[in-house]
Amino acid sequence: MTNLESIKKRFQIIGNSQLLLRSIEKSVQVASTDISVLITGESGTGKDIIPKIIHKQSSRKHGPLIAVNCGAIPEGTIDSELFGHEKGAFTGAINTRKGYFEEANNGTIFLDELGDLPLSTQARLLRVLENGEFIKVGSSKIQKTNVRIICATNVDLKDAIKKNKFREDLFYRLSTVEIKMSPLRERKEDIYLLFKKFSRNFCEKNKIPVINLAPDAVKSIQDYDWPGNIRELKNFAEKLSIIEQKRHLNSIDIDTYLPKKEKNPIIFNNQSKISEREILYKMLFEMKQDLNELKDMTSSIFRKKENYNKIFNDTKEFERRVESDTEANESEIIPSKFEETVQENLSLETQELNIIKKALEKNRGKRKIAAKELGISERTLYRKIKQYDL
Repeated sequence: MTNLESIKKRFQIIGNSQLLLRSIEKSVQVASTDISVLITGESGTGKDIIPKIIHKQSSRKHGPLIAVNCGAIPEGTIDSELFGHEKGAFTGAINTRKGYFEEANNGTIFLDELGDLPLSTQARLLRVLENGEFIKVGSSKIQKTNVRIICATNVDLKDAIKKNKFREDLFYRLSTVEIKMSPLRERKEDIYLLFKKFSRNFCEKNKIPVINLAPDAVKSIQDYDWPGNIRELKNFAEKLSIIEQKRHLNSIDIDTYLPKKEKNPIIFNNQSKISEREILYKMLFEMKQDLNELKDMTSSIFRKKENYNKIFNDTKEFERRVESDTEANESEIIPSKFEETVQENLSLETQELNIIKKALEKNRGKRKIAAKELGISERTLYRKIKQYDL
């Protein structure tokens, strides 16, 4: 058994891709030194296995290995967690406390999610790297520590330096040796091996039959990009094992559980790295498109409402005009039953006056009945009486 094979067996590493083997090989090569190591790679690629290999293969293997997730510690307490604090240093500091760097003395400290460290904490870390010195929060006493520092990040630290979010001098002190953990889409030959391992472990633990994949199903999982990498693949294998009733699956069965590919997926690789700013611009552009569509829909609704209001107002205006014209013209309407008695040579005004007189005389001055007989409103008749001084 080769040295690499024994390392894989000892740390239960699954995979035969050259990229994975090269990462393990570099870990073994740097283990015998005290040089700082920077591990890079996307989330879920298994970066946490490298510090274990380096520590166990080094002269510090009998000392402690302390792993710290920098992204999980609030900014206000990170200095206290890493370097410790004195009693009364801040509210709640009721006792003196050792930090991780003091606890890890003569051993190894692994700082995961390094890119989340505040700039002030980065300055403290740089001092530890340069001369092994640190000061507890609330103290003025310089303390020494003998630790090996291994860091990991899933962000582009060079881009963070440009944005003044990461110290350039700290980056060069930490990245003397860089070990990259490649994503699953660059290690397609390892995908099925990992799937079998995760599925077998889960099925044996839960005492259920093991899942088997047909060749076309193997191709399906190898063609998928696995943006969540090993963590996503493990969850996928366990989900299939417990949910799927069949134990022998083909590509149709597999594709049912795999997420559909987006039209324009963002792919990170060696040839094209998309910065956080570009991702943000893409998100903002898509949001703008959504807002424009919403704006168009809203404008359409308002236009329809305006058209309705215009039609409604036009209708009301038309009704008002018709009523006005009707009242204005009622005085000009001559009932057909009086037409034969009016002489053609009389003026329209004379004809109207004579007709109103006759109607009033006939109905003995009762305006309401006369107006009804004339086919006009009582108000119009009253106006005419005043007009002709009847």
